[in-house]
Amino acid sequence: MSLKIVDTRPQAPAHRRNPGFPLDLDWIGRVRMNRSALERRAATIGTRRTVKKDYQLAWLLKAITLMDLTTLNSDDTSGRVERLCAKARNPLRADLVEAMGVERLGIKPAAVCVYHNFVATAVKALEGTGIPVAAVSTAFPHGLTPLKIRLAEIEASVEDGAQEIDIVIERRLVLNGEWEELYDQVRAMREACGEAHIKTILGTGELATLTNVARASLVCMLAGADFIKTSTGKEKTNATLPTSLAMVRMIRWFFEETGIEIGYKPAGGISKAKDALSYMALMKEELGRKWLEPHLFRFGASSLLTDIERQIEHGVTGHYAADYRFAMA
Repeated sequence: MSLKIVDTRPQAPAHRRNPGFPLDLDWIGRVRMNRSALERRAATIGTRRTVKKDYQLAWLLKAITLMDLTTLNSDDTSGRVERLCAKARNPLRADLVEAMGVERLGIKPAAVCVYHNFVATAVKALEGTGIPVAAVSTAFPHGLTPLKIRLAEIEASVEDGAQEIDIVIERRLVLNGEWEELYDQVRAMREACGEAHIKTILGTGELATLTNVARASLVCMLAGADFIKTSTGKEKTNATLPTSLAMVRMIRWFFEETGIEIGYKPAGGISKAKDALSYMALMKEELGRKWLEPHLFRFGASSLLTDIERQIEHGVTGHYAADYRFAMA
């Protein structure tokens, strides 16, 4: 079996980072989201668009390249992080890669995401792979420490080698409509990141309304965020398709107004291959094929890779294997 993958797309221009823009309270005030309409639209995504056979395998391989392999547990150890990095080096079993004939593609995840304490460990374990290390920062997952401490944490992670920083915002600022303070905090965090890219985690399950989610997305983008991200994975409600629609439509609006492309990262609860395909379909339909690249779309995932590998084996052999047959990510 061999996948016939031919890339006929023209070479894309270099991606421009978001420089940030002045806070526009009038624009923020004009943002409105219709929850029922978004829910109706979201309900059609997984039913109207399906991919089968070799096409599904190709989409699943693409999904691997969009993943931030993640371990964010209270019992994390250096050994666990090293195992995760070993999985990042070889996300698919060699026999599956050979059976599909995709050795030349060099399938790798987009990043490995860890707590600050393990950044140096991950950087060392990934040396020579080109896979960046992302660090969750700013008092993850709640963001409730003094700003100067959060900024110092960002700077320490960058110093240890993190190339991406996933920060969390203070949810109270959104719930109270304190947009100036939210903007100022994210702007300061963007500056603390330096050359490292910044992903702003909104904690969407705790923001009460989709209008709040959309307005918080806009404020973070105006402040210079490279990505907007749904969740820490620790909330009761994490990534959902209606929430994602609200956020990607703000990304589209922002692009139309500024010409700057902002990335999107759903995180928390995405553990099945079919869910990954739904989110990829959403991105393609709402923002276009260009947004199905690692610099503009990521999954925050820990167990997703196991199910993707399992589905790929089924596509290759025609048989489903138990989860325990696959190396743990």
